Amino acid sequence: MPDQIENLQELVAEITHVLQDKPVTKELQNFLNDEFPPESDVFQQIQALCKRGMEEGWLGKYEAEGLRYGRVIKPSPQTHGHSVDVVLMKDMKGPYHIHPTGEIDMVFPLDETAAFDGQGLGWKVYSAGSGHYPTVRGGEAIVLYLLPNGEIEFTKPK
Repeated sequence: MPDQIENLQELVAEITHVLQDKPVTKELQNFLNDEFPPESDVFQQIQALCKRGMEEGWLGKYEAEGLRYGRVIKPSPQTHGHSVDVVLMKDMKGPYHIHPTGEIDMVFPLDETAAFDGQGLGWKVYSAGSGHYPTVRGGEAIVLYLLPNGEIEFTKPK
């Protein structure tokens, strides 16, 4: 397990290195889909690791109301200040939260029709201060969350 998490951290660092000077805005979603599209090596390797990690149980160690989740990498200089959380959801709405510094998501549908907040295979970005109920429809999906400074706030919608 430590080897797989170290491998995941190295792959994520390839992405977070590029994110260092970029604001977390909707435009970042287009940039990431161009720079690291689903068919790119780094995206495919992260996707394969996340699938394997969920199957083997070293990802998604916690479970609540049908949601498997867990923070696997804390913010560090190696990930340029980003934490990494990985979640497995199937046809469900997760708990409301806000993103004080934004949220950058890699979406890996396990079912062809699965979508996370309307996004199939690819990237979904939420800008700083935004909030949502993370929702997967159309099947099952794994979502990898990159959180600048590891910041997330579970709260009630305003």
